[in-house]
Amino acid sequence: MTTSIDPAEIAKFEAMAAEWWDPRGKFRPLHLMNPLRLDYVADQIAAEFGRDRTGLRPFGGLRVLDIGCGGGLATEPMARLGADVMGADATQVNISVAQAHADGQGLAIDYRATTAEALAEAGERFDVVLALEIVEHVADPAAFIATCRELLRPGGLLIVSTLNRTARSFGAAIVGAEWILRWLPRGTHDWARFLTPDELAAKAEAAGLSVADRRGMVFNPIGFSWTLSDSDLSVNYILTARRI
Repeated sequence: MTTSIDPAEIAKFEAMAAEWWDPRGKFRPLHLMNPLRLDYVADQIAAEFGRDRTGLRPFGGLRVLDIGCGGGLATEPMARLGADVMGADATQVNISVAQAHADGQGLAIDYRATTAEALAEAGERFDVVLALEIVEHVADPAAFIATCRELLRPGGLLIVSTLNRTARSFGAAIVGAEWILRWLPRGTHDWARFLTPDELAAKAEAAGLSVADRRGMVFNPIGFSWTLSDSDLSVNYILTARRI
């Protein structure tokens, strides 16, 4: 069985695993981004499956996979919205951190130290697959997207967030976040591995997915806030695709 796992990338996140739930630690950028990212994800799921987000546990009956879940920053909110959630990560250290935090919150989440390929091989299928800030770290993005499509039930959604490969993203994600602000250790990201929105969309379509939406996620360094943009996808962006 092939795998999208890159051992060097896994080692980077193993070294930071203890800080997943520290909003001022190495994952501070994700904590700042998470509310906007989750709002987008919830809106896409609600629109696709006809759910009212104002209701109690609106995603009840939906099966959601958070692949590359890390410490569970996106997994836990999906569980709180009522979804049957699996969080999967190739790093056992991350899974241990995620499980301990979920247990402390009284959340029942199926956490597994495994890969997308192993889940597909086992016949696991989901209504929604989340691949948030992971595609830039896998060994073969095209194969990874194809596996995510295999994990979806017909009509299911794949939601991917990642970084564009532009001069602005190099300045923000590498120079700014790693070199100057030191939010992340140097070398956390490899700019050459970033995908443009068109490249990611092409890989999704080649895998048998139909791109339904894509938006930029824009950071305001003055207010330390994030907003969605229909036009500015130059640094961070998020894309939704539907299994045909």
